[in-house]
Amino acid sequence: MKNYHKILCILALQSGAAMALPEPIQVGALAYDNRQGHLSVAVTASPKHRVFVMDNPPRLVIVIKNAALQGSLQQPPADHPLFAKTRLAVQDAAGVKLVIDLKKAISPEKFSLSSNNRNEHRLTVDLTHKAISANDPKAVAAVAPKVAKLKPAAEPKAIIHKGRDIVIAIDAGHGGNDPGAHGPQGTEEKVVTFAIAQKLAVLIDAQPGMKAVMVRKGDDYVGLRERMQVARAAKADLFISVHADAFNDTSVRGASVFTLSTQGASSEAARWLEKSENAAELVGGVNLSDKEDVLASVLLDLSQTATLSASQQVADSVLRHFDGVNQLHRDAVQKAAFIVLKSPDIPSILVETAFISNPLEEQNLVNPRYQTQMARAIFAGVYDYFKKSAPIDSRMAAL
Repeated sequence: MKNYHKILCILALQSGAAMALPEPIQVGALAYDNRQGHLSVAVTASPKHRVFVMDNPPRLVIVIKNAALQGSLQQPPADHPLFAKTRLAVQDAAGVKLVIDLKKAISPEKFSLSSNNRNEHRLTVDLTHKAISANDPKAVAAVAPKVAKLKPAAEPKAIIHKGRDIVIAIDAGHGGNDPGAHGPQGTEEKVVTFAIAQKLAVLIDAQPGMKAVMVRKGDDYVGLRERMQVARAAKADLFISVHADAFNDTSVRGASVFTLSTQGASSEAARWLEKSENAAELVGGVNLSDKEDVLASVLLDLSQTATLSASQQVADSVLRHFDGVNQLHRDAVQKAAFIVLKSPDIPSILVETAFISNPLEEQNLVNPRYQTQMARAIFAGVYDYFKKSAPIDSRMAAL
């Protein structure tokens, strides 16, 4: 009987009928009003939303929570005095983010949500009163005193417009009393992985909208599960573990990228649900502590499915960028049940940068130039992924 209820629960979730997964609000037609300077967005229900402006270049951002785009995205007329282009910056499980590129700097006057007798809702943005041309000093000067008096509004503007940084946890393999593998000349894996991880962190921190968190700060040992905990405490969007492979055949060489195997994911789900204190963890924003066992299991499975999918996409992107840096040991992403990859709610990849057991690759691994090239390849793959799949509340999503 228990299995029967579990099957029903899974079928309900797949059909969109689960209470925990409400139907997304449909975002329909956009209307651009030339005469009155209004922009309106048709929605099927009253949504949670945010509207704000960003500078350099000027653009209007509309975030609609728990929503999905219905049909194609209407573009403004080519001769519209204010709106240049509308694009879908993000569409994921969290909702929709629309970005409207502007021809002028603006300060929206008001936002409203209205509905007519047919229960049709429209999110309306009024841009009529404070549209400012960035190239018109007189217009800017005319409104500057008014803006200066609005001190309470000026402070949250900087916070809201920035969005949060995408956090990437970088795990340099081994460390402390665990040196990892050794090369023919005695090079320790823990040393080269830390050097590459540091260079990767510098690249990430230099990218606006991204932030690196080093799991280990120096030559110290961090437990495998503790590494996952460091990433979770930092609210990481991605976990990257950097390693250097080894094999008893010293001719073997090449770089590899790993994600968690399905066997590893399944056993980790069982471990999480086995203890009540683990079941109380937040997974994908859903607290499992007050859920029935079957529903908790399904919700955790859904979270892991999304995490594994994202991990695969990141890994594929990183692997593509290894071309020209090092040959591939395998030309496809590999699967393994590494403990550090088992976080149910953080996409995770493990990069084997080279075979330290290969004499030539050992020389590469201690070469700062190769370390930089490898760090750049990993960064490029990660950046390409987040450029297409940035979290909806992140700064990169509106860039």
